[in-house]
Amino acid sequence: MQRRNLLKLGAALPLALSLPARLMARVMSPFARVRPGDPYWPTPAQWDELRSAVGGNLLKPQAVFAPCVAGVAGATIATEPCEEVLKNLRNPFYLGDQPGGTQVSGWLDAWTPAPSAYAVKARNTQDVAAAVRFARTHNLRVVVKGAAHSYLGTSNAPDSLLIWTRALDEIRLHEAFVGAGCAGKVAPTPAVSLGAGCMWIDAYTQVTTRAGRYVQGGGCADVGVAGLVQSGGFGSFSKGFGNAAAGLLEAEVVTADGQVRIVNACQDADLFWALKGGGGGTFGVVTRLTLRTHELPQFFGSAWGRIQAANDAAFRALIVRFVAFYAEQLANPHWGEQVAVKPDNTLELSLVQQGLSRDEALALWQPFFDWVKASPDYKVTDELGASAHKAQSWWEIQGNPSMIRDSRPGASPDHGYWQGDQDQVGAFIHGFDSVWLPASLLDKAAQPRLAEALYAASRHQKVQLHFNKGLAYAAPEAIKASLDTAMNPGVTEAFTLAIIADGERPSYPGEERPPMDLEAARRDARAIDAATAELRKVAPQAGSYLSESNFFNERWREDYFGPHYARLKEVKRRYDPEGLFIVHHGVGSEDWSADGFTRLK
Repeated sequence: MQRRNLLKLGAALPLALSLPARLMARVMSPFARVRPGDPYWPTPAQWDELRSAVGGNLLKPQAVFAPCVAGVAGATIATEPCEEVLKNLRNPFYLGDQPGGTQVSGWLDAWTPAPSAYAVKARNTQDVAAAVRFARTHNLRVVVKGAAHSYLGTSNAPDSLLIWTRALDEIRLHEAFVGAGCAGKVAPTPAVSLGAGCMWIDAYTQVTTRAGRYVQGGGCADVGVAGLVQSGGFGSFSKGFGNAAAGLLEAEVVTADGQVRIVNACQDADLFWALKGGGGGTFGVVTRLTLRTHELPQFFGSAWGRIQAANDAAFRALIVRFVAFYAEQLANPHWGEQVAVKPDNTLELSLVQQGLSRDEALALWQPFFDWVKASPDYKVTDELGASAHKAQSWWEIQGNPSMIRDSRPGASPDHGYWQGDQDQVGAFIHGFDSVWLPASLLDKAAQPRLAEALYAASRHQKVQLHFNKGLAYAAPEAIKASLDTAMNPGVTEAFTLAIIADGERPSYPGEERPPMDLEAARRDARAIDAATAELRKVAPQAGSYLSESNFFNERWREDYFGPHYARLKEVKRRYDPEGLFIVHHGVGSEDWSADGFTRLK
């Protein structure tokens, strides 16, 4: 411990003698959060005080597989609660409904799911404020969770107090919204207010399916609205409408002092800006967001297919051809989602578009399809096609073969998720990385270098190009709005986010399954690092998207936030000077130990 810290502690001792017992933890342990068993861990009576303050909604979370394990031998119990876990293990809505649940079952050598010591299931903003004040008074480690969709495990911490916002799911549409304190300063605009516990399928159902408008959110329907917006957030159509954070008009947030603040461009503007991409669970607990809504395009659509090359040379040529095709025909506000470049010499198409009719989409793709079919070097292993349909029905669950409905008894008939996201549910991550590739690589002179880098990376691991997660070639107004967020501004100069990741089936603690092959998993992780290194050769200073990035990234401040980090750190000091809200690789986390319990400086 540094000498200056010892002096601070010594000066605090006389004061501590006169403080109520419930405040002693903050004075006697200013450099470490308290854990169960520590002398200043809250007493049962004090926990009862919190339970009373939140209307009885203080829970003791348990691990997902707790109902299936009994005794020291860990034998599986064939009980109804255990059967419910096993039946719903691949249902993201079920996992999100568990206070101890996470939608990722862990990350190799990084983090393992572990339930908090206690959880407040917040019914309203006052419950959140009570939980924040209790945590601050008793010097507790805090985590915040909505939908539990964090790859980096940021809503997961043992021995903590969880503030669980899942039940804050109110939705309200506005024809002409003006933020608090903004009357006469900003023009009214159509908007939607969403509780922090809402998922994007809730937002799309109300805004698009029922009201015929569009709100820019996430691509995965079961992701929480609050976490996505605070991380910047991308959806399938971000090339047309910008990142999700760019649409934020106002937020209700409980800060570390227990105050409830309504923040927007007219009041607490610095905190408002930080919430737009500065990272969730970092500056406070967001309880409600109001987002701009847009006129709905007439059509949403897609393009699909899978092409396998006969040999390496043919695959190189296929990548070269596709890169040129993308630069000429797809680098615009219409097209998003993914193309995968795979080690088995396969190019997989899974793109979406907004604003084009079926005939327009098919006419655009036909020359590329014809070129592929004309060559004996390529085999179409899954049909090639492009189409479009009425945008208002894009997120309808009933009769939609692309969506999986939450089939639990009593579940909302509006809750469903994309079939393509099924493999993510409960996955255990071996490795994960992402790189924003700059649009300069699409210049004709640079295209061969880009194509060769993609080919070289694919020799190690599959590379997914998420075109909607880079905003180069987006609509000008989308770029302008996205530049007014806390994200790394390099995102507006990138045409895609390259994601390289892999893992395996669920591996939750307590789950009865064959032992993991750790040697194979670590080989997989090394292959991901090798593939990423190939892309870094052509984009050495490229940033990375914080929600989909490497847990072990040592350059996280530069990669996530670029030149904005110093400003974000100042906002953090102003609104959370004691570091109550700490998450892995979040603003200010460098001042704390990896587990978030011990202050380092």
